[in-house]
Amino acid sequence: MSTDPTQPPPTEEELRAAYEAELARLTVTDMVAQSAVSLLNLAARRLAPAPPQPGAPPPRPTAAELEQARDGIDAVRALLEILERRIPQEVAALRDALSQLQLAYASHAQAAGPPAGAAEGAAPDAPAGQPGAPGEAGAQPEGPGAQTEGQGPGPAESSGRLWVPGR
Repeated sequence: MSTDPTQPPPTEEELRAAYEAELARLTVTDMVAQSAVSLLNLAARRLAPAPPQPGAPPPRPTAAELEQARDGIDAVRALLEILERRIPQEVAALRDALSQLQLAYASHAQAAGPPAGAAEGAAPDAPAGQPGAPGEAGAQPEGPGAQTEGQGPGPAESSGRLWVPGR
């Protein structure tokens, strides 16, 4: 389609044909990957709001921005499971970006303190049957950074705002 101002605008049929051609070209995997990238970028933006003046340090994210970032992180985690089946060779870069975003989120969430009404050691949105789910006696973590007997979770994990791989 031309952007030449001397040309008449495209007809409805031409627009429909161009739209159909684009839909035929795209795959669901393309859209899932693009959605994951967009969500990562949007969540990162929520964690680093633009400074009010050029050169000023960015302000701390608000509670609403932290929640949006958390939702974006959760959505990308779900999409990565799909992408792993379809384009496993391209998922590593997305996983790295997600890991960096999770670390930034945990840092901001820890600085903001626990959310009002958060139960000690319970992840507020953990699915039933998962460690950290309210009322669930989940398995103890294993591997580097695992809690030892007598130690409770750290402040970020106990707030339910720290994602731990495999949980």
